[in-house]
Amino acid sequence: MTRAPRSAPPRPLAIGRWLLCVAALVFCMVVVGGITRLTESGLSITQWKPITGAIPPLTHDQWMEAFRLYQQIPEYREINRGMSLSDFQFIFFWEWVHRLLGRLIGLAFALPLLWFAWKRAIPQGYGLRLVALLALGGLQGAIGWWMVKSGLSVRTDVSHYRLAVHLLTALFIMGGLIWTALDLFALARSPHARPARLRPFALLVLLLLFVQLMLGAFTAGLDAGYVSNTWPLMNDHLVPEGIDWTGSLWAMVSSDPYLVHFLHRWWAWAAAAGLFMLAARAKRAGERRASIAIHASVGTQIALGIATVVSGIALPLAVLHQAVGALVVAAAAFAAHAVGGRSSPDDASSISSK
Repeated sequence: MTRAPRSAPPRPLAIGRWLLCVAALVFCMVVVGGITRLTESGLSITQWKPITGAIPPLTHDQWMEAFRLYQQIPEYREINRGMSLSDFQFIFFWEWVHRLLGRLIGLAFALPLLWFAWKRAIPQGYGLRLVALLALGGLQGAIGWWMVKSGLSVRTDVSHYRLAVHLLTALFIMGGLIWTALDLFALARSPHARPARLRPFALLVLLLLFVQLMLGAFTAGLDAGYVSNTWPLMNDHLVPEGIDWTGSLWAMVSSDPYLVHFLHRWWAWAAAAGLFMLAARAKRAGERRASIAIHASVGTQIALGIATVVSGIALPLAVLHQAVGALVVAAAAFAAHAVGGRSSPDDASSISSK
């Protein structure tokens, strides 16, 4: 009977580096997800086969069968009727790559986690957190299919609410991976280091950012970016014409394309102000790199947002806008962690003795 190895010293540095690699893969998936949405490829694969679906159609007959299934959904019948097989293969490619990346992330997380657990190299107190992140990743796969299903029977696109859940969950996972990696790096520097806490001010800033990301997902899902290609005014008005004020408040702020676009534009400044204040606090806490990351990513994101609008949602700019949005989340997690860092007992005693 095979016995588990004897307890080995924890390896926080190695585990932290591994988590950052997984976070980089999640970032890539967010970018590919943006391309998938912008090329309207998300409904091209109408079945969810977590294992066998990793292999794309290889023969002409298999391609025709996949195409036949796509021809049965409303998006084909009402929008893409008459598209060629090669056009279908193009949109199929992006959705397949998106799902393949999801499978790769699952393996890149689960297999090393099992290895570190087998070697008993996971520091005390981090096992449950890592398992929770793995479970959240599995849930994200189910959320992705739940999103796709919303566009297979009645709609010609996916629910923008489900799209928002899918995107926000991915960004939350990425932020959680980065936060945990930073905790482990601190532990590698000092065996007495304790996990950082989410301070109230940092939580407030992250909530401001959450609202902006949600509005961005709604803007994408509703194609609300196309309602105006001028900035700062929207079609010569500060508050655009075309808003339907007769619905409920939630319906207006979440489903009216003109109002959602308007809110996404101007809430960005509230989120940016909060992030810049968080950057200042991170700098005072001794983490200048986090401050630089926030200023660089937020400034670039604002410029890209404006450029995307005035270009009429040009694909390269729109993809970059989503990519840098994910970098803003990474920078915010970095800064919030710096603000919430806690000194080890040894550090505290050395400071009090001075």
